Amino acid sequence: MVTRNQSDGAAEAPIRVLQPPDGYHLTGSLRPLAIGRHDPCARWVGGTFWWTARTPSGPASLALRRDGGGLVATGHGPGAAAVLDIADAVAGLRDEVRDFLPLARRHPVVAALSRRFAGVRLPTTGQVFARTLRAVVEQKVTGVEAFRGYAALVRRFGTPAPGPVPDLWVGPEPAVIATTPYWEFHPLGIEQRRAQVLRQAAAVAARLEASGDAGTATRRLTSLPGIGRWTAAEVVRVAFGAADAVSVGDFHLPNTVTWALAGEARGSDDRMIELLEPFRGHRGRVCMLLELAGVAAPRFGPRAPLRSFARF
Repeated sequence: MVTRNQSDGAAEAPIRVLQPPDGYHLTGSLRPLAIGRHDPCARWVGGTFWWTARTPSGPASLALRRDGGGLVATGHGPGAAAVLDIADAVAGLRDEVRDFLPLARRHPVVAALSRRFAGVRLPTTGQVFARTLRAVVEQKVTGVEAFRGYAALVRRFGTPAPGPVPDLWVGPEPAVIATTPYWEFHPLGIEQRRAQVLRQAAAVAARLEASGDAGTATRRLTSLPGIGRWTAAEVVRVAFGAADAVSVGDFHLPNTVTWALAGEARGSDDRMIELLEPFRGHRGRVCMLLELAGVAAPRFGPRAPLRSFARF
């Protein structure tokens, strides 16, 4: 249901009231949409989650908050109607988990996590390029480096988001990224390799956005130089709510999975895929549950050092 509030003759932001299932967990479901607590494009402000997007009608902000047993979505900006149309998907309410529950019983750890996080759903944003932008910036760097580069990129090339939240941004237009020389990304902490990948993805952003499903998007993404299985999985798991997408090539994930499911402190991608096979169709969901639970294999070596490509 979408309504437009009226106050003293002035139109207020349109809202949509959603009815989540019993036990739905808003915070856990929206967690994949933000990179850290200070993401320039998505963050909690008080008890409301704010998320921004570019739509065919223009930039928009979507606010999601609980109201009793319901969920209230509010749209802001020229694209308000567009983000309200997908508010239920963004909140994860289109995620289907019924066929996962029998699979979860195949391993006691997964079964316990499926009960513990029964209210968590996978969001679906439909925003392929925006997620690609973030995933490419996250390639082969530490989390701190990724956040710094992503935040700097958005603030340099994006636009302030509509709505009342200060320092909230809408990510850059693909055309802006595609036509920016790679050296202009360097002061943002993004070296030439990732900058070139961003520019190439931006040049075909319309084709990426036109992908009708996760499989098509994966094929189109991995056909681009510098984008492999890890990046594609990071994109489609959120853009399409792809519950089976596994981030093959991740630095920590194979160890996490093998430790949780087999008690093995170190694992390879092949071993990880082998252990996840009983959960095919929801392998990415299992990885998400392990992450939510904070499962981590024992650490035996030093942490990766922080670097600043802007100084090179």
